[in-house]
Amino acid sequence: MKLKIKFAIIALLFCAQAVFSQSKTITGIVSDKSGLPLSGVSVTVQGSSSAAAVTDFDGKYTVDNVNSNNKLVFAFIGMSTQTITVGNNTSINVTLQDSSQDLKEVVVVAYGTQSRAKVTGAISTVSSKDIVAVPITNAESALQGRAAGVSVVNGSPGSDPKVIIRGLGTMGNSNPLYVVDGVLTGNLSGLNPSDIESMTVLKDASTTALYGAKAFNGVIMVTTKKGKKGPGQMTFSTYLGSQKITKRFDVLNTQQYLQYAKDAFGSDLSARAAQYGNITTDWQDQIFQTGLMQDYNLSFANGTENSTSRYSAGYQKQEGALISTGFERYSFRANNSQKIGKLTIGSNIGLSFNNIRPERNSGGRTLLEHAIKMAPYLPVYNPNNTTGGYQGQEGTDGGNDAENPVRVANNGYQKINNLSIIGNIYAELELYKGLKFRSQVALDYFTSKNHTFIPSYNEGINHQDYSSTGEINSGGQTIVFDNSLNYKTTIAEKHNIEVLGLITKVENKNYSLTAGSRYYISNEIDQLRLQDANLTSNNSEANNLGYVARINYDYDEKYLVAVSGRRDGSSLFGSDYRYANFYSAALGWNIAKEDFMKNSIFSTLKLRASTGTTGNDRIAPYSYSSTLSARFNYPIDDKLGGGVTAGSAANPALKWESKTTNNIGFDFGLLDEKITGSFEYFNNKATDILFAVPLPASVGSISGTQYQNIADTKSSGYEVTLGYNDRVGDFTWSAVGNLGTSKNEVTSLAPGVTSVLGGPSGRSGLENFSRLEVGQPIFYFWGYQTNGIYQNQAEVDAVFGPGQTVVKPGDIKFIDRNGDKKITADDKTNIGNPYPKLTYGLNLTATYKKFDFNCFIAGVHGVDIFNANKFDLEAMQRLFNSGTDVIDRAVVSGGVVTNPTATVPRAQGAPINWNSASERYVEDGSYTRLKNITVGYTFSGNEFQKYFSRVRFYLSAQNLVTITNYSGLDPEVSSIDGNGNSAGIDSGRYPQPKSVIFGLEVTF
Repeated sequence: MKLKIKFAIIALLFCAQAVFSQSKTITGIVSDKSGLPLSGVSVTVQGSSSAAAVTDFDGKYTVDNVNSNNKLVFAFIGMSTQTITVGNNTSINVTLQDSSQDLKEVVVVAYGTQSRAKVTGAISTVSSKDIVAVPITNAESALQGRAAGVSVVNGSPGSDPKVIIRGLGTMGNSNPLYVVDGVLTGNLSGLNPSDIESMTVLKDASTTALYGAKAFNGVIMVTTKKGKKGPGQMTFSTYLGSQKITKRFDVLNTQQYLQYAKDAFGSDLSARAAQYGNITTDWQDQIFQTGLMQDYNLSFANGTENSTSRYSAGYQKQEGALISTGFERYSFRANNSQKIGKLTIGSNIGLSFNNIRPERNSGGRTLLEHAIKMAPYLPVYNPNNTTGGYQGQEGTDGGNDAENPVRVANNGYQKINNLSIIGNIYAELELYKGLKFRSQVALDYFTSKNHTFIPSYNEGINHQDYSSTGEINSGGQTIVFDNSLNYKTTIAEKHNIEVLGLITKVENKNYSLTAGSRYYISNEIDQLRLQDANLTSNNSEANNLGYVARINYDYDEKYLVAVSGRRDGSSLFGSDYRYANFYSAALGWNIAKEDFMKNSIFSTLKLRASTGTTGNDRIAPYSYSSTLSARFNYPIDDKLGGGVTAGSAANPALKWESKTTNNIGFDFGLLDEKITGSFEYFNNKATDILFAVPLPASVGSISGTQYQNIADTKSSGYEVTLGYNDRVGDFTWSAVGNLGTSKNEVTSLAPGVTSVLGGPSGRSGLENFSRLEVGQPIFYFWGYQTNGIYQNQAEVDAVFGPGQTVVKPGDIKFIDRNGDKKITADDKTNIGNPYPKLTYGLNLTATYKKFDFNCFIAGVHGVDIFNANKFDLEAMQRLFNSGTDVIDRAVVSGGVVTNPTATVPRAQGAPINWNSASERYVEDGSYTRLKNITVGYTFSGNEFQKYFSRVRFYLSAQNLVTITNYSGLDPEVSSIDGNGNSAGIDSGRYPQPKSVIFGLEVTF
C-alpha cells in the first residue's frame, strides 16, 4: 500500500511539472511612459540569443511556445530593458521607461556618464516627465519634493527658487552649481523646462569633488534632450490656464476700524469715513488677481548612425496672481552631434529672452504689507485727484502712512529684460582603443536691463512731485575651457578601469551700471537726463584654474573603487592663499552580483561609502584687498569737488572655505526592480566659512562689512527613497516616495567673535534677529520668550521691582531668563529655526489603457517661520489697520486687565511689545501640499495614426490643497534678499497660487 502511494505521489508530481511546463502563447502591447505604442521593441525569452518577437506599428507582439517559468526580456534603444516572469499570464502589457529612470542604466556625473550600477556616490535623478508635470517658469522648481534631501522654496514668477542640498552648510551664497550639458552656470532661468531630458543632483564629495570650488553646495547636472537614431519626429505641446491666491488675512472692516481707532488711539474718524460713504475696501482683493498662463513648445529631432540633431522653440507667459506682476520667455535650442570616423564633434546652444514684471514695493514695504495696513474706508481711486487719480492716506487719517498698494503696483512700471546664452562646442577624438581626447569651450552669457518709471502722484501724505526714471544695466559672461583625456579598458574580462585627466580654466567677467534721474515738467518723458541725476558703475573679473584626476575601478561590477583629486586656484583670494586641494574616495560592493545572490529576490543590492572635500570661493571680487569708492562730493572753497573714500576693508589672510563630506548608502531592487529604494546617511563638516561681517562705523568702510573666515559648522542627516512599479497589464501604476532630514550646528567662531547678527536690511520697527552662535543652528531666530500678559501692577513689580520700568499691566510678559529684574538682550534665546528638519515627497502615477493619472505631494516638517505680518497686524504702536484679534486686546482699567483671557497686549503699550522679536510671532511652518494632480487621455487608432503618432489631452491642477498650521497666506516662504541669513521671515512674501491648466501634446 505504501509503495502504491509513493508511485501515486511521484505520478502527480510529474503531471504537475508537465502542466506547469506546458508551453503557451503570450500576447501584449508595449508602450512608452506616456502611453504611445512602441514599434520595433525586441521581445526575447531570457537565455535565448534570438528575438522571439518584435512589436508592430501598434506596439503589439506575440510570442509562441513560452513556459510559465520563462522570463520575457523587452528591449528598445533609449529605454530601460525590462525582464518579466511569465507565470500564469497569457497577456503581458509593458510600459518601458526612459533609461535615465532605471537603476541599471547610465546617469550623468561630473565630466561624463556612468552606469548607475557602478555609482558609489549619493545622487538623485528627476526625469523629463516629472519636470514638465507642473507649469513652472524655472526648472529648479521641478526638484521640489522629487529629490531626497533637496529643499526648494519658490517665489514670484520669474524669480529664482531657493535651492538647498542637504541643509544649509554655509552663511553666504548657498546656491548649488548648475551644469547644463557641461556648461557651468549659476541658475536655470534661461532654460526652457520642456528642453530638459533629466536633472541629476550630486550630493556628496564622491560625485562633486571634481568641480572643486564650485561644488561646495552640491551640483545639479542638467541634460537637455538630444536627437535619436530614427526618422524625424516633430512634437508640439501647449497648455492654457489660470492661477489665483484665495487666502486672505482677516483684518478690520470700516466699522471695526473706526471703533478701534477711537478706543485705542483716541481718533474719531467717523466724519472721514462718511466722506467716502462708509465703504469698506478690501485692499487684499484689490492687489490679488486671476492670472492667465500659456505655454507653447515646438521641437524637431532626428538621427542617423553618425549624426543626431534636435531643434526647439518655446514661448511661455504667466500673469502673476499679484497685480502688475508676470513673466514672459522666448527660448530657442539647437543640439547637434556628428561622428566622422574616430572624431565626434557637436554643440549644444540655448538662447532665451525673458521679460519679468516683478512685485513692486515702496517705503520698504511689500504690496501686501501696505494692503493690510491701509484704512478700509478709503476708496482705491479719486477722480478729483488730477495727479495720479489715486486716493491715499491724508493728515486727517490719524497718522496712518500706509501707501495705496494699487498705486504702488500700477503707477508707472518696472520691467526686467534678460538675455541668456548657454552653450558649448566640443570635439572628441579616439586616439587609441579606449583612449579619447576631448576639448570643449563653454559659454554662459547674460545681460539684464532693469528699468523703472514712476510718474508724479499725490495721494495725500504720500506724494511725488516729479517723474523718476531708474535703470540698472548689468551683464556678464563665464567662459570655461576644458581639455581632457579619458581611458577605459577591461583586463581579463573582469577588471574594468577608467582614468580621467582634465585641465579646466574658468574666466568670469561682470559689469553693472546704475543710473537715475528726475523730471519736474512732464509725466510723459521716460528718459534718463542730467536733472537730479546719479550714476554708479562696477566691473569685476575673476578666474579659476583647476587640475583634475579621477580613477574608477571595478572587479566584474562587484567591487567598486573611485578616487579623484583636484587642485584649484582662485583669483578671489590673495597670492598666499590662492590654491587649495580637494579629493574624494569611495568604495562600493554590488552584492547582487555575487554568486550566492543569483537566485534571490534582489535584482539590485549595493553598499557604498565615500569621503572627500570640496571648497567654496563664492565671495565678492577683490574682498582680500582694500578698494576705493568715488561716489562722493566734498565742499572745497564753497564748491563741490569729486572725491574718494574707503570702499571695503582689506583682509589679505582670506582663504578657502572647505567642507569634508562623509556618506554611507545602499541601493536595492526587488523582484526585477518592482520594488526599489535607497538609503543615505551623511555627515559634513565645514571649516573657515566665509561671511561678510558687519564693521563698526568708526572703521570708515562704506560697505560696512568685511569678508572673514569666521566659523566652522557641521551638518548631518538621513535620506530615504522607496519606489514600487507595477508595469504589467492594462492597469499599471507606480509610487515613489522620498524623505530627507537635515540638522546643522555652528561648532566654532573666529577668535574674538561671540556672535553675528543677520537678517533683512533695516525695516521700520523690527530689529535684525537672525543670529550666528556656537552650539546653535546657522542663523536661528534670536529673541524673547513670553508667558502671556501682565494682569496687574503686582505682577509687573514682581519681575521689575516697583517703579523700575515703563511696562504696565496689559503688556507682554517677557521672561526674565537670568533673573536680574530687567529685560535685556541677555534674556534672549533661540526661538526658532528657519530651515526644515525634514523634507519629503510622494509621486503616484497610473495608466489604464488610454488614460493616465499623476498625483504629486510635497512637504516640509520642523521648520519655523517668523510671521512679520502678524507682527504688523498686532503691534498697535501707531494707527494702522490690524487683524481682527485686536478687538479682543487687553483692556486695562484701574491698573487691572479687565479681560484676563486676552492674548493680544494693550494698544500703544511698552516699546518692547513691538520693537523686539519674540516667540509670539514664530509659528510652525510645516506643511503638506498637493503640488500637482493630472488626468490625461491619449487618442489612438487608425484615424489618428493617419496624421499623428500621438495625441494627448490633459487637465492638471496645482497647489489645490495645503495642510498647515501656519496662519499666514503661505508657509512656503522665500528669503527676503536670497541670503541664508534672512530665511523664514514672512513680511508679505509672494504666496504660491492655486492653478488649473488644460494641455495638449501632439507628436507627428
